[in-house]
Amino acid sequence: MATELHETIFMAKQERHKNLFLNYRNLIQFPVELLKDEGLQFLERLYMKRNSLTTLPDNLAQKLPNLIELYLHSNNIVIIPQAIGNLARLQSLDLSNNALQLLCPEVGRLRSLRHLRLSNNHLKSLPAEIGDLQELETLDVSMNQLISLPDRLHRCVSLQNLTADRNHLSHFPRQICWLHRLNQLSMAANRLTFLPLDLGRSRELQFVFVDNNVDLKGLPSYLYNKVIGCSGCGVSARVSEAGLGEVLGEALSEALVGLPAEVKVVGTGTDNVVPLEELAMRTLHRMYSQRPTDLSLLPPIDLPKSLLDLLQFPLGHCHRCSQAMFTIIYPKLFPLRETALAGVHRRTTVSFVAYCCSSRCLRTFDLQG
Repeated sequence: MATELHETIFMAKQERHKNLFLNYRNLIQFPVELLKDEGLQFLERLYMKRNSLTTLPDNLAQKLPNLIELYLHSNNIVIIPQAIGNLARLQSLDLSNNALQLLCPEVGRLRSLRHLRLSNNHLKSLPAEIGDLQELETLDVSMNQLISLPDRLHRCVSLQNLTADRNHLSHFPRQICWLHRLNQLSMAANRLTFLPLDLGRSRELQFVFVDNNVDLKGLPSYLYNKVIGCSGCGVSARVSEAGLGEVLGEALSEALVGLPAEVKVVGTGTDNVVPLEELAMRTLHRMYSQRPTDLSLLPPIDLPKSLLDLLQFPLGHCHRCSQAMFTIIYPKLFPLRETALAGVHRRTTVSFVAYCCSSRCLRTFDLQG
């Protein structure tokens, strides 16, 4: 086996191969032949799937500087060196099915990276620096132990496909709704209790999968015309038809789901006056939206940081008129069994919820209008 490996690498050097396949080689250590002398300066794609590697060499970028794709699926890698950030041309990195417990912040230096796959590891968090990957199109962090996603993920402006199935997520940042190229979002089998109010507002987002989040009882009405997966959400599908209305009534009285902490008031159809704090926030937001994004150019405003953050990323936008909302919402329930999608999703009692900015919008909103 060692002789065959040596010959494969020798041939690759001699013939200046751009692709090198070292899958299923029972490798315990990274082959030193790849790193001798000048290394393989011309190599662009390295495949090392299903070996027994536990780490990567610190001089990988120095010896393989032109790597575009690095596939390390199904090894025993526990840690990757900080020097990984020196692979300036890397576009695809697959570390799925390993033993990663930590992802170093230097991954944020891979500014050419387009595809990052980290599924089936032991990650409990992701570095904020992932938000620096502005070329990233695919991020797969499914089957880990994540309890949250980085707030800065919204800076990955090219992101099209985000998969975070089978983690421990109870919520995810509302800033994700500002990913205007995001086409598919999958958050199945987590611990979600609510979804961002603006989820689905972007026309580009067409596929949303939140199956098997048993505490998730409401979907933003923006998702109504999307392709959604919500089997196993909400109360048990075995609730009798007679008791279903009562359960949904209780859910509505509790605003359906656990709401974001920023929600201070849940309005009703009889409320004719929006609270002063909300009106002030809406006025400030209009002022901010008409000025440069550089906050240092704005006049100083004495507000808590949480409210300043809300000015940049509102809680949501009215599903009827698109007015930004900050501290109050007016929810309107549309049980799934009463919609055209009832026959598609039989294994759920989840409902659509319209989040409006006033009692007037609440009264005039129609899900299928």
